[in-house]
Amino acid sequence: MVWWQAMILGLVQGFTEFLPVSSSGHLILVRELMGLNNGVNAQFNLMFDIMAHMGTLIAVVIVLFKPILDLFKKPFKRLAMLVVASIPAVIVGFTCKDYIEQYFSTAKYLCFFFLFTAVIMLVSEFLAKRNKSPQELGWGGAVAMGVMQGIGVFPGVSRSGSTIFGGTVAGTDSKQVATFSFLMSIPIILGSLFLSVLDAAQAGAMAQIDWFSIFIGAAAAFASGYF
Repeated sequence: MVWWQAMILGLVQGFTEFLPVSSSGHLILVRELMGLNNGVNAQFNLMFDIMAHMGTLIAVVIVLFKPILDLFKKPFKRLAMLVVASIPAVIVGFTCKDYIEQYFSTAKYLCFFFLFTAVIMLVSEFLAKRNKSPQELGWGGAVAMGVMQGIGVFPGVSRSGSTIFGGTVAGTDSKQVATFSFLMSIPIILGSLFLSVLDAAQAGAMAQIDWFSIFIGAAAAFASGYF
């Protein structure tokens, strides 16, 4: 991967992260068009994607700084809801780790995951228009969003689209759903980064990783994501 390819991928990550279209799926798609998807680069590609997500995560922290601080206000209900909502994705991540890494290395199944995302977003739009009295985000909405985030860990299935679908089905106010959906990305991205770095360190691959390309990609993702 050369610097301009990393920049393009970073821009794609930033522009698609906050749309319900699966940024991970689009990274795989663009990488496929560049001829960068192969078994040799699988671990680097996964690390690159996670660090690109870190770039947009920094943008999330800046834009949603106040809601993040509000998580730590007594009685910590919203923080507890965030922890509970993160559990399904953690379970899926640990139990299906090998399968998820396999999907990250190929564009073979993207069409099916993209189609699934399109269907749930159409249903979300239909349900949101019919809901004349949206509710405050409660435990039911948080659990529904958490379950859908577990499904959204697969590339091509939009994480934000899935969580929005879960919150919409629970009848929650759309603005609260959107904000909580972005907050839910924080522990998942940080956890993915920790595990990816740990795997690379155990495999002795840290020195072989092209950190310059990763930095370019993460910086481009932050810039386009913040924009």
